[in-house]
Amino acid sequence: VQLVESGGGSVQSGGSLRLACTTSGYGFRGYDIGWFRQLPGGVREGISCSSSDGETSYKDIARDRFTASRDDAANTVYLQMDNLRPEDTAEYYCSADHSRCLSGDFWGQGTQVTVSS
Repeated sequence: VQLVESGGGSVQSGGSLRLACTTSGYGFRGYDIGWFRQLPGGVREGISCSSSDGETSYKDIARDRFTASRDDAANTVYLQMDNLRPEDTAEYYCSADHSRCLSGDFWGQGTQVTVSS
């Protein structure tokens, strides 16, 4: 499975972005797709997990501002990010696995999000 993230960019505080994680290869519908971010200091944080059974879970940092959605027909998982803050500045990655986004077997190359105040 190959993953490609897109949709990053530079926005002002309070703005929105929608990231996309598009996969190639077979078996997308069977994978759990996670969104993560790596902060400028190197810390990696989990954001969400869109499971193959249709469930989506979120970490606390994502609640009320970030929404993940899955389009199996398009082999894509989206991350809608609203009310962005400067502390959301990070490299955003998606991952794929069969373990509720715990093992991260496959990763994309990342997309940069920069939020200015």
